[in-house]
Amino acid sequence: MSEKIRGNSVLPARREQITLETADGLSLVGELALPPEGDPVATMICLHPLPTHGGMMDSHLFRKASYRLPALAGIAVLRFNTRGTSSVQGTSGGEFDNAVAERFDVAAAVEYAEFADLPHVWLVGWSFGTDLTLMYGLEPVVEGIVLLSPPLRYSTPEHLKAWADSGKPVTALIPEHDDYLQPPEARERFAAIPHAELIAVEGAKHLWVGDSERVLDEITRKLAPAVPVPLPDTWDGPMERADSSAYRDRTVAAFKDVPR
Repeated sequence: MSEKIRGNSVLPARREQITLETADGLSLVGELALPPEGDPVATMICLHPLPTHGGMMDSHLFRKASYRLPALAGIAVLRFNTRGTSSVQGTSGGEFDNAVAERFDVAAAVEYAEFADLPHVWLVGWSFGTDLTLMYGLEPVVEGIVLLSPPLRYSTPEHLKAWADSGKPVTALIPEHDDYLQPPEARERFAAIPHAELIAVEGAKHLWVGDSERVLDEITRKLAPAVPVPLPDTWDGPMERADSSAYRDRTVAAFKDVPR
């Protein structure tokens, strides 16, 4: 009997706790979720929102991606806590470094995917994670990127030009009511990447609360184009329920009044 897929629904996957080792000697907490059977069709490396404002590998979009995409789309989901970031999964070594030393964190995740022979590697950044993606994600093994609510805070025009010159796919989902970069300004600034695909999402906000399904569909459309979207909203098979209460004080929304 089919059951409705809800926010805390955990579909089957082969899940493995992993440790990423950075070139500057830190150990980062992570998880790799693979399809329950067979090889993945693509790989999604998640770069999370600002850790000083609640961002972590367990931020809701990336949790839901790991819960659903291996089973529904055959996508491997690799998520991890950048340096100094804590979540229920654990705490990564080091300290937050304002997008400077985090370059080693991105490199460690990409190298892990490469050495594990994970196929068709894409980076999916959210908020702060989009800056890390633009600044440090242009690696040979990375086939393309998806940017969720990019604030373009740390990244510079030079980073945008590098992606333009690369010709690699760049997709940006811009919420209509984003707190930092709304569609009109986004179109101006991403004009630096002529081939970039900008998707303005009507009614959406920076945190994508209530719009998770749209985001997961767009990620699937780019990483696994042979998979029909929208993805199913029911599941006929084993399903677990995650305890989302552990994240109530770690949501990005809980830090909305903290100065950036």
